[in-house]
Amino acid sequence: MTGSRSGGPSGGGTARHGLVIGKFYPPHAGHHHLIETAAQHCRRLSVVVMAASRELVPLDDRVRWLRAAHRDLPGLEVVGVTDDVRIDYEDPEVWSRHVDLVEAALARMVVTAVRPGEEGPSTDVDRATSATVDLVATSEPYGAELARRLGAAHLLVDQARTAHPVSGTVVRADPVGCWEWLRHPVRAGLARRVAVLGAESTGTTAVSRALAERLRARSGVWSTTGWVPEYGRVYTEERVAVQRAQHAHAGRPGVPVVEDLVWTPEDFTAVARRQQDLEDAAAGAGSPVLVCDTDVFTTCVWHTRYVTAERVGTAAASAIPWSGLPLPPGLRHLAESRRADLYLLTEQDGVPFVQDGLRDGEHLRSWMTEEFRARLTETGRPWVSLTGTLGERVERALRACDDLVSAGRTFAAPLG
Repeated sequence: MTGSRSGGPSGGGTARHGLVIGKFYPPHAGHHHLIETAAQHCRRLSVVVMAASRELVPLDDRVRWLRAAHRDLPGLEVVGVTDDVRIDYEDPEVWSRHVDLVEAALARMVVTAVRPGEEGPSTDVDRATSATVDLVATSEPYGAELARRLGAAHLLVDQARTAHPVSGTVVRADPVGCWEWLRHPVRAGLARRVAVLGAESTGTTAVSRALAERLRARSGVWSTTGWVPEYGRVYTEERVAVQRAQHAHAGRPGVPVVEDLVWTPEDFTAVARRQQDLEDAAAGAGSPVLVCDTDVFTTCVWHTRYVTAERVGTAAASAIPWSGLPLPPGLRHLAESRRADLYLLTEQDGVPFVQDGLRDGEHLRSWMTEEFRARLTETGRPWVSLTGTLGERVERALRACDDLVSAGRTFAAPLG
């Protein structure tokens, strides 16, 4: 049985439990339209993300993006399942294996959101009953057969792709060209992140800000290019201000300066987490490239400078391999789970040191530059060295970004 896009399921009533399945590789406007249309025709809606293990975008990311994109839909639950079964709509055995995966996903799904006035399943029997669907919504030819096998009505939604002329295949082939079809959570996951890093007073802020401005000037999809400032600087300013206030309140002579601060591992973890949050927020609202004045990896190197090197000396700190650095677990996890797509290292040669009241490492600029260079190489992060005048550095950075975007992403073909 097939319903229309504007009408309800067969019989015209509202379904108790609807189902939408798909690869969502990646989620795009057509998927969101399908989900939101289905939600209008059922009291509960389950979305099952079925991803093959060889596909580039992790299953957990797709589930997370869909949950974030539809967080305001009542009665919606999203669950993921790995589906490495080949696609063959003419093979009954293959059909059965796919349906088994769908039913298994529904059976283990815990209903966390229900419509006002309803109660969620409280017993095993209730849960088993709640896994039964009576409406399947798709935009694909296979939808009617899937609905038949599940004993449900079928709601066919925009199969011709007239409302949203986009597909996962098209998005994978040209994410930049399809940027308008992606919602903020998906953009945040697919944006290429470019981090500018360097020793103190080497122009990281000037370069990163100018780079973002140059990208925005291209207009179109690039007009929303984001720039994420260095949160560590804000954190330092706040710590100095607090110390000065406490000093004055106690009636002590003199004014504390940045050199008087004592840094702990917890400080760097706090800075890294906030920096990551700022990145994620900016990436979702921005263009295909996000420009960052530092990142979590950079924070790890500053931890080496202010904590490890203070304890054992710069030479001994540099000799410790990345895997053996005494980084806080939370900081290391952030650095190893999230990395920029490109790092731009601002060299100190030709850039005079400018004291702004928060810098204390003029004597360590050469060591810090070499530490960044060594750690970038050791951890296999892609990086480009920036030298010359500010204008020359920005031009080199822009070319590197263009090369990054032109190279595209290598999306493994979906399992067929």
